[in-house]
Amino acid sequence: MTVHYIGAGPGAADLITLRGRDLIASCQTCLYAGSLVPTALLDHCPKGANIINTAPMSLDEIIEAIKTAHEAGHEIARLHSGDLSVWSAMGEQLRRLRALDIPYDVTPGVPSFAAAAAALGAELTLPGVAQSVILTRTSGRASAMPDGETLANFAATGATLAIHLSIHVLDRVVEELTPHYGSHCPVAIVWRATWPDQKIIHATLETLQTSLGPELGRTALILVGHAIGATQFDESCLYAGDYDRRYRPIGTNPRFPEDA
Repeated sequence: MTVHYIGAGPGAADLITLRGRDLIASCQTCLYAGSLVPTALLDHCPKGANIINTAPMSLDEIIEAIKTAHEAGHEIARLHSGDLSVWSAMGEQLRRLRALDIPYDVTPGVPSFAAAAAALGAELTLPGVAQSVILTRTSGRASAMPDGETLANFAATGATLAIHLSIHVLDRVVEELTPHYGSHCPVAIVWRATWPDQKIIHATLETLQTSLGPELGRTALILVGHAIGATQFDESCLYAGDYDRRYRPIGTNPRFPEDA
């Protein structure tokens, strides 16, 4: 039997892959992070499935529940919010499963930074403005940041920053970023992206702290960079008339012979 780690997306229940949905439907046990994963996703569980909310559980308890289900011959779905490749605490679970010789696989999900960009209707990599996105956070109770991974170091690149889990230290964020981006650099805060109560705040580094209400919790994502809301930027060569489409020659798709 296999433990299927599934990225459950940023909030909206329909932002899950078809593979993830079908895996949930095939599993007799489903463990989900109840504080972050929408319960509507549990509707995909088969009738009679053993559903476990892991929000109040320790790592040892989670692994024990997986071990018990595995020994019972169950296929197991393990739902985490967003995508599992960043800040999911999946790595420590997989290390335990390898030690127990329990097989697993991973199905990606929609990450929160992509959901936030979609909510803004924004591309985070605009030609001539920014061509990189840095996903980062500040030190917290769960994990400290390595010495070299500072906001100031990342800001020196000029890339678009997607800063997670840091709304509670906003003054520090502004202080470290302003010397590199300038006080008028655009900022967008997206709180609970794709949830029904989603909120979006547009500001600059200078006005950011006076633009927030008291209700925003740590699930807010801070996007900083000159690509946020930019209107003056170069056009990509990708769709230029004289661009060499070496990977998309006309007429090579047998289903659509006129496709360029």
